[in-house]
Amino acid sequence: MVAVTDLDVTVHRSPVLRGLDLVVRPGEVFGVLGPNGSGKSTLLAVLATLLRPAGGLGTVLGARLGTSAAQSVRPSIALVGHQSALHPLLTLEENLRYVATLTGRSASAATAALDLVGLGQAAHRRANQCSQGMLRRADLARVILTAPKLLLLDEPHAGLDPASFGLVDLVVHRVRIRSGAAVVVSHDIPRLTSLADRLALLEGGRLVPCVHEFVPDGEHR
Repeated sequence: MVAVTDLDVTVHRSPVLRGLDLVVRPGEVFGVLGPNGSGKSTLLAVLATLLRPAGGLGTVLGARLGTSAAQSVRPSIALVGHQSALHPLLTLEENLRYVATLTGRSASAATAALDLVGLGQAAHRRANQCSQGMLRRADLARVILTAPKLLLLDEPHAGLDPASFGLVDLVVHRVRIRSGAAVVVSHDIPRLTSLADRLALLEGGRLVPCVHEFVPDGEHR
C-alpha cells in the first residue's frame, strides 16, 4: 500500500520530514503519534499525493510519489483532515451526491452512507449550519461511500461525541476487510493504540517505532 524510503519533505523552505522510512501493508492500520508541528499532517498530505517530496523514494498504491502516475491513484485514496471537505453552501445530501456522481456511484448510495453515520434526518441541512461533529460524521460518510484502498485520518476523533467514536472504527474496519490500509494520526493514545496494528512516533522528521502490548482484557500498555 505504502513504501517510502529516505523521504525528505520541505514546506515553505523549511525541512519537515528528513530521511523518513515507512511501509504499510494490505489490511494494516498504522498509527502515528507526535507533538504539534512534528509533521504528521504533512506526512498524510504526501501520502495523499497532494505534496511532492523533496527527496527520497516512495510509492503509494504502486504509483511513484512526485510523478504524474501518483495522480492516477487519487480516486482510491481518502483523506479526512482537520478541515471538512464539504462545500459549505451545499446540504449534506448534496455534498455526498456530488461525490457519488464524481466517483460513479448512485444517489441512493450517498443517502445510505448518511443514514449509516446517523445523519439521515439532517441530510437537507447546509454544511455551514452543521456542528463540527456533524461535519466529521459527514466526512466519514464520504469514506464509506467512496470505499478507498488507502484511508488517511488526521485526528479522526476530534469533534466527535463519545457515542460517535465507533464510526471511526467502522470506516477503518471496512477498509481493512477489503485488504486496504489506513494511516491514522492522533493525539489520543488509548484510542490510537486500540485501533492500530503498529505505532510510530514522528520525531525529528523520522518515524520511530513504538511497542504496545495487547493484553486479554482488550486494554493496551
